[in-house]
Amino acid sequence: METIYLAGGCFWGVQKFLDQFDGVIETEAGYANGPDGAPDYRAVCNGSGHAETVRVVFDPERISLTELLDYYFMVIDPLSVNRQGNDAGIQYRTGVYYTEEAQLPGIKTVFEKEERKAGAKLAVELEPLKNFFSAEEYHQKYLDKNPGGYCHIPQAYFRLHEERKDKAAETDAALRARIGDLAYEVTQNAATERAFTGAYDHFFEKGLYVDIVSGEVLFTSEDKFDSGCGWPAFTRPVNADAVTEHEDTSHGMIRTEVRSSGADSHLGHVFPDGPKEAGGLRYCINSAALRFIPFERLEAEGYGEYASLFDR
Repeated sequence: METIYLAGGCFWGVQKFLDQFDGVIETEAGYANGPDGAPDYRAVCNGSGHAETVRVVFDPERISLTELLDYYFMVIDPLSVNRQGNDAGIQYRTGVYYTEEAQLPGIKTVFEKEERKAGAKLAVELEPLKNFFSAEEYHQKYLDKNPGGYCHIPQAYFRLHEERKDKAAETDAALRARIGDLAYEVTQNAATERAFTGAYDHFFEKGLYVDIVSGEVLFTSEDKFDSGCGWPAFTRPVNADAVTEHEDTSHGMIRTEVRSSGADSHLGHVFPDGPKEAGGLRYCINSAALRFIPFERLEAEGYGEYASLFDR
């Protein structure tokens, strides 16, 4: 067994998120890398200097440290300083704290990948563990005891492992029957729908765009624009970890393919010719790879926690 200590904002959600994965043997919420001497929750909230942290014991034969860290980066904002979601304060800083030097090369590899993705130096601490103090019992597995409790991590992420298992268990024929021939060819075989034929090309209603295969959230209408290219265009995904990017040399071109992080569905490509005032990127996405959730239906379809994205 190996152990790693992860600070990712409020430890209620981080513990709940990590508990779902096969190979995670044990987790414990606590306070790390502050002054020596066990603090209580009040002291931590008053700025003791400790970070809300989850101790994770895992079996590297079943889940690697780099896999764990890939999941961890899915639910944090790695550029935010002393803040995650609506929680602000030094106790909500992000950090990866290790106890074995042998873990460091793998950790650094993940950090370098995330920095390239973010295009900036991460605000995530990478340090040896100095100390760790178990949090009060009522904090342990808090969201299991209080299913409706506050969490800065969207509820959909707590279903990630089950959704991936469901996808793995679904046969190709069943998936094709569920999503349709065109969506199947696009998401599974990297086909491209014909320009100007997609349902969401000239579609600008308020809401979310999710992966048609898995339901994971990918884009919002707030970041959609009319590029005139013939496919839906977005300036950015809902967060940096919603999609992955891969070099694509098919058809005699060099492009950057975009796939969903969870289901690994082919979505489209990203190009550096988007609106400069919005970052300069154009995510050119196949309508067939998406399902639209109207803003008015977010709560009913289990996406209520994303409503705040439309307040900006």
